[in-house]
Amino acid sequence: MSVDAQHHGGTAFVLGGGGALGAYEVGMLRALAEAGIAPDLVVGTSVGAINGASLAADPTSAVRRMSEWWRSGVIGHVFSGSLLRRVTTLARTGTALHSHHELRRLLTNSLPVDRIEDLQVPFQCVAASVERASAHWFTHGPLVDAVLASSSVPGVLPPVEIDGVHYYDGGLVHSIPVGRAVRLGATRIYVLHVGRIERPLAVPRWPWEVGLVAFEIARRHRFTEEIATLPPDVEVHVLPTGADPRAEPSQLRYRASGNIGDRIERAYRASTEYLESSISRA
Repeated sequence: MSVDAQHHGGTAFVLGGGGALGAYEVGMLRALAEAGIAPDLVVGTSVGAINGASLAADPTSAVRRMSEWWRSGVIGHVFSGSLLRRVTTLARTGTALHSHHELRRLLTNSLPVDRIEDLQVPFQCVAASVERASAHWFTHGPLVDAVLASSSVPGVLPPVEIDGVHYYDGGLVHSIPVGRAVRLGATRIYVLHVGRIERPLAVPRWPWEVGLVAFEIARRHRFTEEIATLPPDVEVHVLPTGADPRAEPSQLRYRASGNIGDRIERAYRASTEYLESSISRA
């Protein structure tokens, strides 16, 4: 049976995308670890693939390691550089403001294994195939290439070419891939996200808001549908960020890397409170 068809069962952690806001997921992971909740399966997209791969590589030390490099500003460094440098990169690539170099180096230095199948916890991440206009799940093979493909935001990074196919950010096809965890047989799912689903959308008032609202509808609707149609035997917990989403930067401000420590702590406190209340109700 192929890796793609295997049913892992048990507890799944599903980590969604959201750039620098992925710091919230680190706080959620700390709360889960302190509650003694560990994953049997990790599924991620975009920055959730970065966090998820690190978790799956070594769950016992993952939270400490992720907290250190998130707080150090290393994620922000991936997208650093002057306006001139970004314009130069755009002129060279034709489609992107940044190269893959810094993110690839971060992933290579941070992930202790080379292949997905060598991770301690089963892990899958998703990217959007350009040529096939479909989701592609990476279930085996080179880990850094897979995570890089899942994290390549269109316009910010170039598409990643793997075996002649080009891939963009997995958030284009699965912003929070709960359905994948269900398909793989998970019976208890913890959703780690960056807060956007906590903010209700409003009708756009200005021309520049139209595209943003349309994008959010496109990225949220699949998660909403999957949550509404869960099998009755699947238990899902959507962890809170603990933040006011109205105060967060627009998704266009992908380089906004301030308040990292505050995001981690807010999500940790809110998720700890949620987990304590859910355990007491059980």
